[in-house]
Amino acid sequence: MSSPNSILRIVVISVITIAGTCFSPVSSAAPPAGVLNESHAAVQAVMAVQNQVTSDLMRQPEILGTAVGIDTAENPVLTVYVDRDAANAGDVIRDLPRQFGGVGVQVQLTDKFRAMARPPGGGVSHTARQALPISLGTSGGWTYDLANGYCCGGTLGSLVSIGGQQYILSNYHVFEADIVNGGNNRKATTGDPIIQPGLIDVSCNNANAQSVATLQVHHSLPNSNVDCSVAQVLSGRVRTDGAILEIGTISRSTVGASINQAVKKSGRTTGLTRSSVSGLNATISVTYDNECAGGIAFTKTFTGQIVVSNRGSKFLNSGDSGSLMVEDVATNPRAVGLLFAGSSSTAIANPIDEVLRFLSATMVGN
Repeated sequence: MSSPNSILRIVVISVITIAGTCFSPVSSAAPPAGVLNESHAAVQAVMAVQNQVTSDLMRQPEILGTAVGIDTAENPVLTVYVDRDAANAGDVIRDLPRQFGGVGVQVQLTDKFRAMARPPGGGVSHTARQALPISLGTSGGWTYDLANGYCCGGTLGSLVSIGGQQYILSNYHVFEADIVNGGNNRKATTGDPIIQPGLIDVSCNNANAQSVATLQVHHSLPNSNVDCSVAQVLSGRVRTDGAILEIGTISRSTVGASINQAVKKSGRTTGLTRSSVSGLNATISVTYDNECAGGIAFTKTFTGQIVVSNRGSKFLNSGDSGSLMVEDVATNPRAVGLLFAGSSSTAIANPIDEVLRFLSATMVGN
């Protein structure tokens, strides 16, 4: 096993990469006033139609998902993602109506997910072994996350509190996706070490990393609507204020997503990056492996997800899974979502409040 052959822990997502818009509704009306979140009447109108038609649309294998987006006039519309590699993609697009129930339809071609290596960005290294106690937004993962000739890793995203104890928050597929004995004769188990940096950044040798927490298996997948996992902090190993590299401390409060909302994140691969929310209430299908570079374990359809612009994988790339997405403000930003999937043009996040409810957790912050 050698690090040049190692891959980063990240899911395979089937609703991704926006390559171009095939058609979009033409609107001369002024965009609706107010914040375009899920409580806005215009967004709710699209969601109502979306909820009626998405199941039927996704029975066509060429249609990979839907979301509430906006058109060029910034009016909420139904975005339909079509697989550009499908042989009959053009026919599917032509057969789609321009409206459903008076709601405009916007078609975006997507290609499938590709894992791509990129150097870390920002002003500090997000892959280096840190002096204790560590900040988050850094490389990390399950200490045994290697199998089939590869090792994997992701991002130790943020700090949460559960029952008065502090835990590192990341993704299920970063901490506990090994569910078969398979290539390493192990399954992820409560009490296993969580290390910093992840195996991908220490030549697949956990002796070169440091244990910072112990895994607490929650099995968020396949039966819930969030991709999350936590590890209980080891005393003195993680900053108790939950500071995130290049972001600093965050707020204890959270905030819901809204279209065009400015957001940022700190992650293992791309470091500190900024973008904006491009879609709400997304329905997407994600395929998960049963271990690092393993076989397919299950495919999960998520609903109510947040879509973020990710042109050229500059906001989110493989290895950034587990990063906390926060509002783009200078001081004590509020958490918006937990990033877990993406492509070269689209990033997907679980709404943070849904994650916290699943875990019975609160954010650690000011």
